[in-house]
Amino acid sequence: MSRLPNFLYVGPDKAGSSWLHEVLLKHPDVYLTPAKDLYFFDRYYDRGLEWYASQFRDARDERIVGEVCQDYLFHPEAADRIHETLGPVRIMVSLRDPVERAWSSYLYMRKHGIGPDSFGEALHSRPELLEHGRYATGLDRFLQRLPREMVHVALFDDLAADPQAFLDSVTDFLDIGRLPLESKDLEARLPAARARSVRLASMARRSADWVRLHDGATVVGRVKRSPLVQRALYRPLDRAAVRPDPADVITVRNALAPEIQALERTLGLRLGEAWGW
Repeated sequence: MSRLPNFLYVGPDKAGSSWLHEVLLKHPDVYLTPAKDLYFFDRYYDRGLEWYASQFRDARDERIVGEVCQDYLFHPEAADRIHETLGPVRIMVSLRDPVERAWSSYLYMRKHGIGPDSFGEALHSRPELLEHGRYATGLDRFLQRLPREMVHVALFDDLAADPQAFLDSVTDFLDIGRLPLESKDLEARLPAARARSVRLASMARRSADWVRLHDGATVVGRVKRSPLVQRALYRPLDRAAVRPDPADVITVRNALAPEIQALERTLGLRLGEAWGW
């Protein structure tokens, strides 16, 4: 059987996972699957361990073998499945202000023609916008099964402020050499974008889901990383010019305030203050 992961990024989405995947792919001591988000421990667990192991068949003698999948943090069975399958594997999360994360996720939906036209409506009709901000609930499932030193908690704000220091904290956690970032990597945090054609973007998204469902995750990963595809489908969005309604911000904060309080107790960090809550 192929090597199995000893490192997993488990979530959330819209908190730097794509950037992290792209950068760690370049590290000589790291093997990551070419495709981000295999979704084995949540969507495709019935495919079996042999299928999952086959995704890492090209790993050789790298010290770290891993996967970046943004949804494992929130699936109620993922932590148990990971622990039973992989044992004491290193786990990483990158936390972002839940308001900003939900808003970014909403913008992603809209550029693919998914969901209602307003953020407020989406908060009611797309429950994952709030559910994926329940960091404390998800993290607790992993901390119940792993010692604290096996779980690296990073902050998206630190990535935005200093990408090199953010990456250094990850490589130190993985106990591998530091990787100096190239200039293009310092600007590789994917900006918000608007679809040039919502119809084409929606078709591309549905096609990617179909290919992934039929065991083509590697193809999806390569296509998504193509700069040509990104330029053809999307144009950058001026995030400063598009902001959520203040009433919707209050809705998110009210819904997730208990999560932030629990997270602060667990981590000993004043996250609400840092995020302006």
